[in-house]
Amino acid sequence: MEPLPLELPADTVQRVASELRCPPTDERVALRLDEEDKLKHFKEYFYIPKVQELPPIDLSLVKKDENAIYFSGNSLGLQPKTVKPYLEEELDKWAKMGVFGHQTGKLPWITADEKVAGFMTDIVGANEKEIVLMNALTVNLHLLLYAVESQLQLHGLDIEKSMRIIKPREGEEIWRTEDILEVIEKEGDSIAVVLFSGVHFYTGQLFNIPAITKAGQAKGCFVGFDLAHAVGNVELHLHDWGVDFACWCSYKYLNAGAGGIGGAFVHEKHIHTIKPQLVGWFGHELSTRFKMDNKLQLIPGATGFRISNPPILLMCSLYASLEIFKKATMKALRRKSILLTGYLEYMIKHYYGKDKGGTKKPVVNIITPSCIEDRGCQLTLTFSCPIDYIFQELEKRGVVCDKRDPDGLRVAPVPFYNSFHDVYKFINHLTSAVDAVERKCGSVV
Repeated sequence: MEPLPLELPADTVQRVASELRCPPTDERVALRLDEEDKLKHFKEYFYIPKVQELPPIDLSLVKKDENAIYFSGNSLGLQPKTVKPYLEEELDKWAKMGVFGHQTGKLPWITADEKVAGFMTDIVGANEKEIVLMNALTVNLHLLLYAVESQLQLHGLDIEKSMRIIKPREGEEIWRTEDILEVIEKEGDSIAVVLFSGVHFYTGQLFNIPAITKAGQAKGCFVGFDLAHAVGNVELHLHDWGVDFACWCSYKYLNAGAGGIGGAFVHEKHIHTIKPQLVGWFGHELSTRFKMDNKLQLIPGATGFRISNPPILLMCSLYASLEIFKKATMKALRRKSILLTGYLEYMIKHYYGKDKGGTKKPVVNIITPSCIEDRGCQLTLTFSCPIDYIFQELEKRGVVCDKRDPDGLRVAPVPFYNSFHDVYKFINHLTSAVDAVERKCGSVV
């Protein structure tokens, strides 16, 4: 989907170590990588939680004034420092001028979503008419799927029962692209809509969006993607790939806060053929919206799917974050992310890979694909020792990540606000946590 960098992460780590004349696992490697990081200043744009503020912390194990190792941006992104002043600006506008806030200021309330949507074009790879900011992810999925429900009926299918779920091969965690394409090829004539994740929430696998799109459309299917874990994480080119529709949330990698405004994409090729089944007054052209003559003038494209006016406070949070994205660019963020997660993978494999089993050390297995083209920033880890204990010990040490059933620990270093030294410190905390679990449980191998 995207060209490989000239140097793979493991090669970069080893090259830097050779230049410094130290082992690749030495702290000096992390510090040098941070020194050479052109995006390192963006960390100052965000509030980083202090360990003393975290509920599960054990202050006997950490320095209370230190920053947490926040590797949970795949669950909730950190707060940009401009969020609060932007919110206060709109609250102040409301207090001072009331209804006139709809037409005035940096974000006029009546058109705020359209202005903010303009900042999404490079992030999802689309033009402005293909993007709409509204509702939440699941609501938008319902709206867009409802719009193509007629396709199910066209194929003579029972809407309630006609769902084909593709699973990995037995004994495997990762979906093989050839298996996905084979199902589409064999069964595509009876499939109306192909709906996939962009990045899988549990494994961190990045699916081959253009290949799945091409295969589905070749069989006459509408092809859409849930981009909750992809947007702001990997480079997307929805327009060029020909994706029919997509939806995403904004509280993960887009850093818009819990319950942040959702987004949707509808390809411009459908501008006159796909229309919302549930329409609202904000999908009506602004020029005649307030005539109230019961004559719908639907806005062409994705914006026509809007039902009501944009929630301005949610728009502020997203706007604050997207301004930072525009300065950094997705291309540069992705480039750093590949190396940052690659460094994390290198360190985990060095200390806890399967080939270390003979040393009677616990094994940490990475179920996320090792190919950098098949993942974003997240690595999902499983352990040969009890994961609940590992998770608790990491939390005590100020590491913020999350645990997902059945037995995965999701670790996501985010290029905006995580450093290579954060990864180095995470490995030290992981070693300390594993040692503590070993003492508690005895031999675990």
